Amino acid sequence: QVQLVESGGGLVQAGGSLRLSCAASGRYAMGWFRQSPGKEREFVAGISWGGGTTSYADSVKGRFTISRDDAKNTVYLQMNSLKPEDTAVYYCAATGYGVAPALAGRYGYWGQGTQVTVSS
Repeated sequence: QVQLVESGGGLVQAGGSLRLSCAASGRYAMGWFRQSPGKEREFVAGISWGGGTTSYADSVKGRFTISRDDAKNTVYLQMNSLKPEDTAVYYCAATGYGVAPALAGRYGYWGQGTQVTVSS
């Protein structure tokens, strides 16, 4: 059974930074998604099994960076220049694909989510 545990969420002012962590029980291609009230879950960033391929939603390109530390089986999402519209519950997810797809349905395992709130 794959276990994913997120941490690092919180309250930050607009323009600030946060780093989310996702500790996994194994090594997988990983994605970060987010969901705010009344909206569908949306892809934020993904990183391949080997770490050589990353992808980002247009809304976060240039501000967010996904990375992984395979010695710790942990994936990170560094979020800079945060905006109020980044407020959401952030989820990490693991997939058996070699690269991280943008479709939530291609991920078989999900963390419990961590709240990120950006105040204006």
